[in-house]
Amino acid sequence: MDFQLYQLSVFRASDIPPPPPPPTLPSGGVIELPSPLSASSPPIKETRKEKRNYIKEFFEPPATRHNMTDEELFWRASLVPKIPKYPIQRTPKIAFMFLTRGKVLLAPLWEKFFRGHEGFYSIYVHSDPSFVQTMPKSSVFYDRWIPSKIARWGEMNMVEAERRLLANALMDISNERFVLLSESCIPLFNFSTVYDYLINSTKSFVESYDLPGPVGRGRYSQMMSPLITLEQWRKGSQWFEVDRFLAIEVITDQTYYPVFWQYCKNDCYGDEHYLPTFVDMKFPTRNAYKTLTYVDWSKGGPHPNRFRREEVTEEFLKKLRTSSQCYYNERIVNVCHLFARKFSPNSLDKLLRFAPIVMNF
Repeated sequence: MDFQLYQLSVFRASDIPPPPPPPTLPSGGVIELPSPLSASSPPIKETRKEKRNYIKEFFEPPATRHNMTDEELFWRASLVPKIPKYPIQRTPKIAFMFLTRGKVLLAPLWEKFFRGHEGFYSIYVHSDPSFVQTMPKSSVFYDRWIPSKIARWGEMNMVEAERRLLANALMDISNERFVLLSESCIPLFNFSTVYDYLINSTKSFVESYDLPGPVGRGRYSQMMSPLITLEQWRKGSQWFEVDRFLAIEVITDQTYYPVFWQYCKNDCYGDEHYLPTFVDMKFPTRNAYKTLTYVDWSKGGPHPNRFRREEVTEEFLKKLRTSSQCYYNERIVNVCHLFARKFSPNSLDKLLRFAPIVMNF
């Protein structure tokens, strides 16, 4: 500081040169400054910056391809608006979630099912990560594969794949109902019937029941107690349909899911027990306690019957549509299954032939 003061003190006013004289004014007394624009310069056009519609962007369906980790994905999908009324007109959609090993085997049938109903559905496919999809751009399945991980039959990573499908579908805020399907599933009714049935339902559809014996209660592990007791243990079909509320609850479950992940191993088959047990324990009044996907277990064994080409007839498909009765919105109806499995790929030509006759699409 002393050095700076000393430096300032050595300058005297006499050492500073005088300022230059003012410029000589022309006869008019006005100095003409050069224009920043020459005569040849193009005229400046006023541009108005378009306002971004942030709320519209928020409602835009996100891309299925992303680089989020599962942790990031589940966090992002768990964001829930607290105000129930939406600020823009919103058309509720159905998310069709296909859990496959590779391609959707009966894709041409589903193409016919979806045709003409754009804006009322979303499609998500989870397959083995080694599978490379080659669907043409004209297909409804084009670019609908989500980032996937290995999912093995009977293991909890199968349930993790289901939750991954739900999380990806939840990022589209217009998705209101979520249905899990396999690569061998078919629709039994046309799109309008399926849409109305699901959108107007007051319940979700998760099969859940108490089953004594080795394939029911016998799969329970005492290590799950006291959080989950034997009396609370439930079994049900893997193939479910849930509303948005329940889908969010499933992907944000930090209480029961870790217990299943740790103790449901080997012959436990988590895909048949986690969701049936979780929903029955936490949200019994929101559930219809049945599946919407018809499966034939009449031949026994660990896998259901696979319907081959010779079994697919007009009469057979009609029977699947209306062969039973059930409750729907507290009324007895004869439409209990909207989908069916397992159909062999060689049955595709007959399914396409009977679709307009029986299923009306």
